[in-house]
Amino acid sequence: MHPHSRRLLVMKFGGTSVGDAAAVQHVLDIVREARAAWSAVVVVASALSGVTETLLSQAYKVAQGDDSEVETTLQYLRERHQQLLTAFVSDQKMQQAVMGEIDQLLQRLASLWQAIAVLGEASPRALDAVAGMGERMSVRILAAALKASGIQAEAIDATDIIVTDNQFQSAHPDIAATQAKVDDFLRPRLMNGVVPVVTGYIGATPEGIPTTLGRGGSDYSAAILAAALQADEVWIWTDVNGVMTADPRLIPEAQTIPRLTYREVAELAYFGAKVLHPKTIRPIIEAGIRLRVLNTFNPSHPGSEIVGDEPTILDGVIKAVTAVRHQRLITVEGRGMLGVPGVAARTFTAVARTGTSVPLISQASSEQSICFAVPADTADKIVAALEQEFAQEIKRRDIDRVWASDEVVILTVVGSGMQHTPGVAGRVFGALGAKGINVIAIAQGSSEVSISLVVKAEDLKLGLLALHELIKI
Repeated sequence: MHPHSRRLLVMKFGGTSVGDAAAVQHVLDIVREARAAWSAVVVVASALSGVTETLLSQAYKVAQGDDSEVETTLQYLRERHQQLLTAFVSDQKMQQAVMGEIDQLLQRLASLWQAIAVLGEASPRALDAVAGMGERMSVRILAAALKASGIQAEAIDATDIIVTDNQFQSAHPDIAATQAKVDDFLRPRLMNGVVPVVTGYIGATPEGIPTTLGRGGSDYSAAILAAALQADEVWIWTDVNGVMTADPRLIPEAQTIPRLTYREVAELAYFGAKVLHPKTIRPIIEAGIRLRVLNTFNPSHPGSEIVGDEPTILDGVIKAVTAVRHQRLITVEGRGMLGVPGVAARTFTAVARTGTSVPLISQASSEQSICFAVPADTADKIVAALEQEFAQEIKRRDIDRVWASDEVVILTVVGSGMQHTPGVAGRVFGALGAKGINVIAIAQGSSEVSISLVVKAEDLKLGLLALHELIKI
């Protein structure tokens, strides 16, 4: 690729990438290199690692009337940001200006905690205002560090450019309104050679009330901005070498997957892989933008490239295996269900009313039972909702019972090559059978990119190992 054809790059750095001075030094080097190779670069940054958790846990504490740690927490946040700032910025005037902004944010934070304490309640709206403070502080430090190293940079609050609805804690962007603000606010800065350092994770309603895009939303921020700017590529910088074949904490032999399709990544994200936020994928797919997942601490590693949906058949058929833990299976069963229309619809309407999302459904062809997985801590509430929904049918014995299993794990193998390769399911079940693992339920999506199996919670490690051995990278 000719250097001049590399126009616009959006890079997102997660919390561990800005966790301490050594990590920030890596970020500065990465941005400097990108700045030399691309005509425009946008940086999206998370809060320093651990800060968002600290902000929220303090909000919950004050809501319960415990404000004993407010002062020490504010002091800790100030010192942590100041330490990072002084590591990179020696100019006294610049230091004072940035710390002035940080102090204003901390004062605002103290007022928010105070308001939560007075109300005795941490509302979703208040939590969003608190949660975004970490990003607001980190971008100011990062922009100052970039400036001090000779790169023209400016800290920007996404509350000024990403417009969302008012569904606090998991807001949806208004793409058209965001596009207009990006054109007004971000483009002119890029034209002037500035590297905008934008807060990840947050946006604001049309009235300017701060919102967040849900946990992991910094990836989403990068995708929204990339789509609005018609970027050429998005690089997500994290603390592992790209998307892995399995969770390296459970499977030490896990390797990087060099190429995946969008659909494979969406399946992996949905089934618990921790690298990409599921919603991240959509704006990037729709805009046809190339996506890479890279390691801040090992920047020479090629990481993973996410490509369009052409199946990469030359690669291994199974790309990755993932686990969703802490699930229980709910079963609605009864001989009277046979051929009765609407049972499935009513079942899932009742589940939807409890606000629960269902990761897996398995229905016997006899239609005598429907079985689906839910997060373990919601199972009792869902059983009660279903017993209420089907009270008449249970009375008439058309439905024999609604029950929840013990805790289970969903293991999912993912690979778009599976849809063109006969015998994959056989190999999967053979691998588990050889280790004496019983499969309780199965679901294969019509996408044929994944097969999900439910096994007992205690078979998690052994099951993952057995399936991981099928992967050939």
